[in-house]
Amino acid sequence: MSSMLDVLVRPVVTEKAMTKKESEATLCFEVMPTANKIQIKKAVEKMFKVKVAVVRTLNNEGKLRRRGRFSGYRSDWKKAYVTLQAGQKMPEYVEL
Repeated sequence: MSSMLDVLVRPVVTEKAMTKKESEATLCFEVMPTANKIQIKKAVEKMFKVKVAVVRTLNNEGKLRRRGRFSGYRSDWKKAYVTLQAGQKMPEYVEL
């Protein structure tokens, strides 16, 4: 990684991610596939100025998609659930 901020690709804004954000103080990000938990933790702490308690990651495999007789796969990607320490203010990264 050239920079700590290159670790985070984008926030994941889904119904499940927003529910976890509100109820469990957990943020959800798409991250670089080569990033590890320590790099993700440092990047979130640096970008949002909060303290991170736990980082959980999962690798999503690309699904087979078809358009008529043509088929292909979506890209593989990595997701990280970042839980903040108790008492930390939840950052707002989404403007609706």
